Amino acid sequence: MHPLNENEIRGSFVNCSKGEARRLNLPRGLAELPWEQLDFLGWRDPGAPDRAYLVAHHGGELVGVTLRVPSVRRSLTKSNVCSLCVTAHAGSGVALLAARRAGAAGREGNSVGSYICADLACSLYVRGLKKSTLVTRPNESLPVEEQIARTVGNLDAFLAKVLTGAVG
Repeated sequence: MHPLNENEIRGSFVNCSKGEARRLNLPRGLAELPWEQLDFLGWRDPGAPDRAYLVAHHGGELVGVTLRVPSVRRSLTKSNVCSLCVTAHAGSGVALLAARRAGAAGREGNSVGSYICADLACSLYVRGLKKSTLVTRPNESLPVEEQIARTVGNLDAFLAKVLTGAVG
């Protein structure tokens, strides 16, 4: 991913108002991020732990989505494997993140959710650049490049659901 500036990021959001996009807290240290290693920009809002944001290239355009972390007790978590990068986490390392659908469907309250790495660092986990004693990656026969392609494909499918209002 190429480095993004504040205007590109704020202008990319498809499931919130322009005013909401202007007010959201951007990640600190944008210039210092490892852009060449990121398949998407994802961050949690430190001032609002129930909010997260994701910005990625999709269909030739930059697409940003606001995400909510539903208030569910940890014991109710259904998965500890990220649906994007297939990284297994212990405890609360995977969160159900819900995105309001774009357009009329979102205004009617429809959303789509997915179990995703709670810190949104999928790109770094796939490349082995971020590790934790609580994180394991499956031993795969797929080369890293194909694991990256799978992660991007899974992300594209999630974004398509947000954009098209597809049921699933």
